[in-house]
Amino acid sequence: MNSGKAILLIATVSFSNVTSAQEKKVAPTSRELYNEIVHMDSVMFNAFNTQNMSVFKPLFTEDLEWYQDNGGLIPYKTVFENFDATFHKEYKLTRELVKGSLEVHPIKDYGAIEIGTHRFRHMENGKEEIGTFKFVMIWQKKENKWRISRVISYDH
Repeated sequence: MNSGKAILLIATVSFSNVTSAQEKKVAPTSRELYNEIVHMDSVMFNAFNTQNMSVFKPLFTEDLEWYQDNGGLIPYKTVFENFDATFHKEYKLTRELVKGSLEVHPIKDYGAIEIGTHRFRHMENGKEEIGTFKFVMIWQKKENKWRISRVISYDH
């Protein structure tokens, strides 16, 4: 083997080792975890859509941090004051998950990350208003109960 071929072989082997070392080492999302989060998302937004605060509010931890691109960090108390006001408006705001947008990723010894896009609708002044936004929710599983501890709402 000539020196040019030897150098090419060494470079190829070295590059191959570097790229395999950079592969993701993340635990895959199990079908069970995905289904649990899909279920919890539907429980939460069914409560939202029916304006059922007694079901909705307990789905969040009391140390909730809610980050919104156009509102900053919103504390727990303010989050639920805002939801309470929304639930008492003349119009009914509803949410639907955008089909095919949901991602679920495990968080070791904590819970899961839910990422997706959702659409909110309501009638205002005789016209349907629709907004589509992106979100990240951190779900904590504690004592076999799922609750949201962090929300990032963006792309408003």
